[in-house]
Amino acid sequence: MNNPVLPHRYPFLFIDRVEESEPGKWVKGYKFITENQKEMPFSIIIEALAQTAAFTALKDPAEIGFLSSVKNAECIGKAVVGDKLDLYFEVSRYKRGFLFGTGTASVNGKPAAKAEIGIFMEAK
Repeated sequence: MNNPVLPHRYPFLFIDRVEESEPGKWVKGYKFITENQKEMPFSIIIEALAQTAAFTALKDPAEIGFLSSVKNAECIGKAVVGDKLDLYFEVSRYKRGFLFGTGTASVNGKPAAKAEIGIFMEAK
């Protein structure tokens, strides 16, 4: 099996690196906010969390995750140029191709956003 990777590419990839993960349980990654982005909008932070979430369920490169739900999303702070946006997702349930859990984005340990996210996994 190849190492799973997200199929997204610039400008639609909102994760720079996955640092640690336990497949099917949790994942930790980050995104550096560059001059091209100035301030990362809340909706894009949620997309970054969704991409992070999909990574926990990827088993091989022939799969892709689709954002299926966002609940209880909260914009708590912001991420601006020069910030490292830390992304964390913890799975609460994964059944029949649907992955659910909670994502948290933070900057310097201070929360920027959080949401309950659902992802549908499908073969390409």
